[in-house]
Amino acid sequence: MARREPRSRNRMVITPEGVALPLVLATRGARAAALLIDLALIGAAMIATTFTLIWIAGGIGLKLQEIEANGPKARALQALVIVWIIAMFLFRNAWFLFFELGPRGATPGKRVTGIRIAARGTERLTTEAVIARNIIRDIELFMPIVFIGGAVAAGSDTDFAGWAGAVWCAIFMLFPFFNRDALRCGDVIAGTWVVEAQRRKLGQALSVSAPVAASDQAFTFAPQELAVYGEYELQTLERVLRDGRGTALDDVADAISRKIGRPYPTGAERVFLESYYLQLRAQLEQGLRLGKRKADKYAA
Repeated sequence: MARREPRSRNRMVITPEGVALPLVLATRGARAAALLIDLALIGAAMIATTFTLIWIAGGIGLKLQEIEANGPKARALQALVIVWIIAMFLFRNAWFLFFELGPRGATPGKRVTGIRIAARGTERLTTEAVIARNIIRDIELFMPIVFIGGAVAAGSDTDFAGWAGAVWCAIFMLFPFFNRDALRCGDVIAGTWVVEAQRRKLGQALSVSAPVAASDQAFTFAPQELAVYGEYELQTLERVLRDGRGTALDDVADAISRKIGRPYPTGAERVFLESYYLQLRAQLEQGLRLGKRKADKYAA
């Protein structure tokens, strides 16, 4: 019997500039570990918030028994309860949204395990996609917990509720094992992947094929020409230069040339890009030293 080869986790995405870039899908184990870390952090934040509010209530002499009474103490206690409810709601619903909408596209759990989310078909992740995948997480994970908790609080058949909740969770938790890209339902609906994040510092130098500064074809760019791009585009340009494919170099050079309004001679695509890369990196590093960071071309 022929040995079955493992499925490759390598995928390609097309950037807005039309450049194909490789990505590696995250393993199911890494995704599960990231989720457990995030849930642990969310639980710890909920517990810390609860004890903080209890400590505040105790410090001003409030008791839970007074919540239904009239008077300023009852109103103060009711206000603390409202704050607690809002905090619990935000921890449950806004945790993933807040971090995945950031420039890294990753929650603390994903950052620890070295993964991030990315859009399928394009490398630019939209707000709508992040919101969609996290709304589905409520159905996949949190609603069964609420269902079981409600059954326990109401004193109904907890055995039935437990089995129903377990089957509910199992259906969604096993979903990534039945598709080649390890997608959960939220990824299918939102059009996203979870991929391995490239751990590369901004200051890491790129070994170019020739010393650009010594070339008589080297370009010098004005600060306003460099200001149109940020760290995200710098890393994309670095990958294109490392890959060194002619068609990709042509496409990216044309895109940058049109964006900044700077033409370049035919055949000087690589020198043009290397010059732009080195000067853009130098400008971004100088900004970092001054406490100014430009995550991408959309940042102010």
